Amino acid sequence: KYIGHDMDPQISRTLRLICLTVILLMAGLELDPAALMKLSSMVLKATFIPCFTEALAVAILSHLILGFPWTVGLMLGFVLAAVSPAVIIPCLMSLSQRGLGVAKGIPTLVIAACSADDVVAISGFGIFLGITFNTGAPMWKLILHGPIEVLIGVGFGVFWGILAQWIPNKEHRHVAFFRWLILCGGGLIAVFGAHLIHYDGAGGLATIIMAFVAGMEWRKEGWGDHNPVTKTFQRMWIILEPVIFALIGTEIQVDKINPNTLGLSVVVLVLALIIRMVGTYFSVCGGELTVKEKIFMAFAWMPKATVQAAL
Repeated sequence: KYIGHDMDPQISRTLRLICLTVILLMAGLELDPAALMKLSSMVLKATFIPCFTEALAVAILSHLILGFPWTVGLMLGFVLAAVSPAVIIPCLMSLSQRGLGVAKGIPTLVIAACSADDVVAISGFGIFLGITFNTGAPMWKLILHGPIEVLIGVGFGVFWGILAQWIPNKEHRHVAFFRWLILCGGGLIAVFGAHLIHYDGAGGLATIIMAFVAGMEWRKEGWGDHNPVTKTFQRMWIILEPVIFALIGTEIQVDKINPNTLGLSVVVLVLALIIRMVGTYFSVCGGELTVKEKIFMAFAWMPKATVQAAL
């Protein structure tokens, strides 16, 4: 009997979402507004091109190799296209703290696009999940689902980010603790609230935006990238990281896996990743990155785990 089966699925889901919230808040706080403005077109290209390339590659390959219907193939494609902030962000934060690639804004480019990539992937997954299983829902509802998600996410994120700048007053003696509390609370409200109203993608987006907006104002007050709030989240992550990956492990039921299908699935995954890496390489062309930096981007753009687990 598996350990995972004794655990209430509701508790495991809740823990996964809390982990996801902390990762996304860390992502938002790490975004540097100045570098972001400079790289805005690169961020857009790095968000959309690799994500759509991989989603289409997976859809075509799973249709041909595994015999999946197109809608299920696209659903799988968007799930797999989401990159994992839990893997990428800590690695890039350690690089930016050592000052590597900061001059060209590579850490900001990867973190910003990684956050946006997840929003695109989660929205895409939501749309095709709806089309596949909600045969009764009208088409316009499914098509509008993505844009509505983005609107809700941006709206709530900006609102809460501004709130986190004003409360508490910066002269307050426990200012770091209360700022952490408000940001953490806002992230949890966004992620769990979005799930309640069935716009799951909005929660992640709102969480990143609120941290970014709050961080922007804190930077003006003289808090740098390594502010006390970020440090508290990093300490939380030491505990939460093993939790999320252990929960994912307990979800896998080894006795139900067909070895033949598993082999073919790995083929689909590897081919799609290679196609994605080529897509990533070309999507960051045209900037001032060297060939080595573009290859680094292609590899930095691969890790997957947390978003898939949360979905």
